[in-house]
Amino acid sequence: MKSAFKQATLLTWLLLVALVAVNAKFFVGTNPPDLFQKINFGKDIRHRRETVFNVLSFGAKPDGKKDNTQSFMKTWVAACHSKGAARVVIPGGTFLISQIVFAGPCASTSPIVVQIDATLKGDIDLSNYVSNEWILFEKINGLIITGRGTLDGQGDAVWKYNDCGMNPTCQKLPVNLKFNGITNVFMKGISSINSKGFHMFITNSENVRLKKLHITAPDDSPNTDGIHLSRSNKVKISRSVISTGDDCISLGRGSMNVTINKITCGPGHGISVGSLGKYENEEDVLGVVIKNCTLIKTDNGLRIKTWPDSPPSAASGILFQDINMIDVKNPILIDQEYSCSKTNCQRPPSRVKISDVHFINVKGSTISSVAVHLKCSKRFPCQNIELFNINLKYSGPPKKSLPFVSTCTNAKVGYRGVQFPPPCK
Repeated sequence: MKSAFKQATLLTWLLLVALVAVNAKFFVGTNPPDLFQKINFGKDIRHRRETVFNVLSFGAKPDGKKDNTQSFMKTWVAACHSKGAARVVIPGGTFLISQIVFAGPCASTSPIVVQIDATLKGDIDLSNYVSNEWILFEKINGLIITGRGTLDGQGDAVWKYNDCGMNPTCQKLPVNLKFNGITNVFMKGISSINSKGFHMFITNSENVRLKKLHITAPDDSPNTDGIHLSRSNKVKISRSVISTGDDCISLGRGSMNVTINKITCGPGHGISVGSLGKYENEEDVLGVVIKNCTLIKTDNGLRIKTWPDSPPSAASGILFQDINMIDVKNPILIDQEYSCSKTNCQRPPSRVKISDVHFINVKGSTISSVAVHLKCSKRFPCQNIELFNINLKYSGPPKKSLPFVSTCTNAKVGYRGVQFPPPCK
């Protein structure tokens, strides 16, 4: 039994090493053709022969007052039915739109380009939303969203209706932008501000690339996660700035082969894997690389969170590397008693198995006396947790008697290199 366990641990470690070596380019399962491998975005897309579908030609008015939902829909339908390369253009100005669905499959084998150079404002009448998203792209193979545009959810008008902090069965407010069932999508340069709920929600999708996004909401805005993933494979998020009232990026159930690189996060709740273990038959989280990120005054830093009394699932092959922190609370945190009392959790332990998690080259400052807090499940202790070159300095209020420490519960931890605060006893 011990030999089999060691072999399984070694295999997982080798997979993680391979993941890092090829920059997260190993994939789980069968992948569809990557339409972007042969496309030069700087040249081919700009100069390809394509039909342009401008929303102004379909009756849209950039006055910030008229509801342009139907004009946008007509534009999309025409572009989606076009057999050649197509580009949807939303020119400068301010367009008010209500809930809208851009659905496929589309006729062309070439990716559809959606060029957004305008500010899109979301309807603030919640009765006009039949589901919890504002803009939805669904069932499309090949999509490019680009431009200098802004998605303004106008969430400041409706955040007062969010009661999710007190009501576990609350109705979640609409997401600014949702991808569902999308394959081969590239998004660059777009801004998202003041979402009603999450800014972006990516689910049931594959081969997603997000780059140079700006995501902003006040630090007290409720549940305004920057980017949330679930049930998606082969996702890359890079060179973006995220400042929200919740997680900058959160990786939910079924997130696989995810690379997060060069993200500036803060304010917000940091970068989180989870929360996991909330639903029956949850898919595992596998193969996550988070590198070269800066977290500024976030409530948490690098966090893995699971619910107590959860159905069984697993999270493994997770790497946090080359992370800089500035006055971050809870810099390194594994919390398998998420939502419990801080002092005593009366619920049965989590059944999410956490293993092969590596924190490498994490430096900076923290306002917490406990800079490393690993609170794992009694039933399934965390396995193969590595801390390598952790160099955090205390920057909070002057401490009278509290030491600067690490705490570990139900965790098998290995240490290498610099360790400050000192390792768990």
